[in-house]
Amino acid sequence: MRHTYCVWYRVTDDDPETERLVRGLMSRLACRTGVAGRLMRKRDEPRLWLELYEGVVAPAAFESAMRELVAAYDVDMFLSGERRIECFVEVTSMAARCQIEAGA
Repeated sequence: MRHTYCVWYRVTDDDPETERLVRGLMSRLACRTGVAGRLMRKRDEPRLWLELYEGVVAPAAFESAMRELVAAYDVDMFLSGERRIECFVEVTSMAARCQIEAGA
């Protein structure tokens, strides 16, 4: 089963130094786990950031590596509040049932 992790938080400053730190953490996490993440900012709120990690097959190892790196990079120093981590799993797919109405 594949897991998707959404990590969101507010940064104190939306600046290049904060972005370098977060991208460094994400790069190291990719090296350790094989899972490359994506960094996003909320469109109308640039201090709200999201790290997205998809396809995680070893969630316990991934979470452990993430905790170690967050501590090592002292990420909390750059945050306004806490990091929130949500984990999602895919729902087994169901075939869509579509009806085409006559004349539509």
